[in-house]
Amino acid sequence: MLEMIEKVLEEKVRPALLAHEGNVQVAGFEDGVLKIRLTGQCSGCPSAQLTTEELIAKAVRDAIPEIKDVVLVNEVNPELLEFARKLLNHEVEN
Repeated sequence: MLEMIEKVLEEKVRPALLAHEGNVQVAGFEDGVLKIRLTGQCSGCPSAQLTTEELIAKAVRDAIPEIKDVVLVNEVNPELLEFARKLLNHEVEN
């Protein structure tokens, strides 16, 4: 199933995202629910949810009817979080 999902993402979704310097990663697939993460310029974009619903979910569900839902996972990179903590605590040297 993951191979089919990756094929759809590669052919139908990534070209549009790459035009905006972004990309998509599969974060998981279970019980018909595909979890994705947007990367690059698409990560944290105000239109990320709209992109997920109108571009990614549509393309994936049209090609693979077994997928019931596509969920956008918003996570903060742990390394970025640690850097922010150090910066706020003045532990980062200039």
